[in-house]
Amino acid sequence: MNKSQLPRKVCPVCMRSFSWRKKWQRDWAQVKYCSKRCAGNKHQTKNEYIHDFAGKKKL
Repeated sequence: MNKSQLPRKVCPVCMRSFSWRKKWQRDWAQVKYCSKRCAGNKHQTKNEYIHDFAGKKKL
C-alpha cells in the first residue's frame, strides 16, 4: 500500500493530520492523538498549545 493511501486522522490538540502506523494496527480506532506530547496536552485548545510551544526554548 502506498503512503498516500493510508488512513488519516486529525489530532484534536494540534490540528495536524497524521497517518496510520504499523504500531497502531490493533487499535487504530482508539488512536486520537498524533503523539505522546499531544496526549499529555489533551485539555488545551489549539491556541493554548501553540502559545505554550512557541514560548519554550530548545536546549
